[in-house]
Amino acid sequence: MIENILTKVYGSAVFGVEATTITVEVHINRGVGYHLVGLPDNAIKESNYRIAAALQNNGYRIPGKKITINMAPADLRKEGSAYDLSIALGILVASGQIEAELLGSYIIMGELSLDGSLQPIRGVLPIAIKAMEEGFKGFILPKANAKEAAVVEGLEVLGVENISEVISFFDEGIAIEPTVLDLQAEYDDLFENGLVDFSDVKGQETIKRCLEIAAAGGHNLVLIGPPGSGKTMLAKRLPTILPPMTLNEALETTKIHSVVGKVKSTGLIKQRPFRSPHHTISDVALVGGGTYPQPGEISLSHNGILFLDELPEFKRSVLEVMRQPLEDREVTISRAKFTVTYPSSFMLVASMNPSPGGYFNDGHAPIQNSNMEMQRYLSKISGPLLDRIDLHIEVNPVPFEKLADSRKGETSVEIRRRVVAARNIQTERFKNYKELHHNAQMTTRQIEDFCHLNKESKKMLKEAMERLHLSARAYDRILKVARTIADLEGEADIQNHHISEAIQYRSLDREGWLYG
Repeated sequence: MIENILTKVYGSAVFGVEATTITVEVHINRGVGYHLVGLPDNAIKESNYRIAAALQNNGYRIPGKKITINMAPADLRKEGSAYDLSIALGILVASGQIEAELLGSYIIMGELSLDGSLQPIRGVLPIAIKAMEEGFKGFILPKANAKEAAVVEGLEVLGVENISEVISFFDEGIAIEPTVLDLQAEYDDLFENGLVDFSDVKGQETIKRCLEIAAAGGHNLVLIGPPGSGKTMLAKRLPTILPPMTLNEALETTKIHSVVGKVKSTGLIKQRPFRSPHHTISDVALVGGGTYPQPGEISLSHNGILFLDELPEFKRSVLEVMRQPLEDREVTISRAKFTVTYPSSFMLVASMNPSPGGYFNDGHAPIQNSNMEMQRYLSKISGPLLDRIDLHIEVNPVPFEKLADSRKGETSVEIRRRVVAARNIQTERFKNYKELHHNAQMTTRQIEDFCHLNKESKKMLKEAMERLHLSARAYDRILKVARTIADLEGEADIQNHHISEAIQYRSLDREGWLYG
């Protein structure tokens, strides 16, 4: 047995969506004891029991000496069971049971079962990116996570099923086949045969047009209509007409989902997320946080859609915490010793009934509500939140004749072509603006630069605002939407009919809307 030996193994910790390299230092000397320091949580403190059983079941053992393990930097909190493999290898090398000259060339992470097999871990993609940035040769990790790490090109990713494979690799030089992912091929294979398509929707031509505009400009949207009018069905089909994610967007999205362990075995998330939390969700679950902060639903919706069904049923406090992420497109969570930031650039799509009973202005409805009840119901949605929603559209039930029509409507693929063409125009328009990608993100200054109105259009907008009693906050929203409608038609300038159509999509801004 070799004594007084110091061995270093490299692992990684994830904070927010960024990784920090952790050095696991193992020192063995005369005496008896097992000391684990460096702010480990309970899962790491319990690792000695898992490691002892795993080593014994594979022909090795924890030496009966004084073992000191430090996880540096020591002032940074470490959590989770993913350091089992790092600590186990450090003990084996420090005690002289195996040789491992290349140990310092790899990031090594994995949770051990008692038989030595490795369980999947979280945050693999941020760890792999950090390993590449810091010049490590490779990343040794559980085989179940290998494809996710292989998204990072130029890093040798060695997926293993058991600690014995890692020991053989270092001690005996037995090669492990690297996991290789054809990233471009994975990314190109975007549009599988989906279960939902706009061709399934009967009627609702105006609503489909509104959804197309929302997708083309990245606009937030609220659908207002009675139960059974198809609000949820329409919302679930919106992702099928959104532009495909760029490679950078796919990597950003995968990174966030990796932190919470929601990446599937394919490695790269290629479809835009569609998250639909229940209205009983808490503030923390929606925005993110916790003792050890994790991304919430709005960050998991990054580059995709957050769908809030029955919007007024959500707690007001939950809705209010979305205001900052909708404006800044990121969430910052502060704790006493650290602050993490999660990206949250998403489209908000909401649905709601026009009244508590669901049947506004329908004399034959089974439930009638007073004007006061309807005012109270809609007041659950604050003005500042409503101010961040560009499109309000009323959804009416589909007549029987439309439902019985066997003809198929326009497919999602056809609609998506127009959406992509409009987005390409916006990409060219905003090429000099780093954080600006589509019309919905325009500020007042950019609206002045890119939403010029002729004399007739200005007159029409002024008359509409006065006649329909539109609020002042509707002005910018109408211009943004009109700009998107013009882009869909390939028009350089906003025309009268673009303004006219945009005005239709501001139902909730009209004074007296509740009273018909």
